[in-house]
Amino acid sequence: TGGDSGMGRAAAIAYAREGADVAINYFPSEEPDAQEVMALIKAEGRVGVAIPGDLRDEAFCRRLVEDAVKGLGGLDIVVNNAGRQQARASILDVTNEDFDATMKTNIYAPFWIIKAALPHLKPGSVIIGTASEQAYDPSPDLYDYAQTKAATMNYVKSLAKQLATKGIRVNAVAPGPIWTPLQVSGGATMEKLEKFGGQTPMGRAGQPAELG
Repeated sequence: TGGDSGMGRAAAIAYAREGADVAINYFPSEEPDAQEVMALIKAEGRVGVAIPGDLRDEAFCRRLVEDAVKGLGGLDIVVNNAGRQQARASILDVTNEDFDATMKTNIYAPFWIIKAALPHLKPGSVIIGTASEQAYDPSPDLYDYAQTKAATMNYVKSLAKQLATKGIRVNAVAPGPIWTPLQVSGGATMEKLEKFGGQTPMGRAGQPAELG
């Protein structure tokens, strides 16, 4: 999910280069970006399936899995990567609509997708969640986003224990600051962006390809 840009795009391309057929989900408004990814997947001689839609809708999440299974001929790897992040200086600035959209995108969607995908996953399959350093070191202006990443880290650990006996691995990546469209579309303030990643040991933000 969120396979048209940022870390999702990097992962989709990396999977194709490793020999996987890949289905990506993205917002319908991001069709040109998705088509670029499709071209890169197909350039590797792999099957690419583009499935636009809004993950905040439970029925769509179920349909997404059905369409992916049909288009790929099965399912081995599920990457819950799509995320919503909007910086707000104060909890008083977080509206109910904001909070709901973040929870639906970051927490409900993986719940719905995993439930729909599980009957298709055989031993040797894997589910991957996208956590964040925000899970254990939250920024003051990411009140809603940070708590969803703590929840992500937790659901990954819980599911890993639950599904291990079925031969299904559950893991997460927990990135620090990474240059993605999430940051420049309201995910961070301009002040933060100017020195984004500068406080890390490498002295710079990470690139999506480094996480692929």
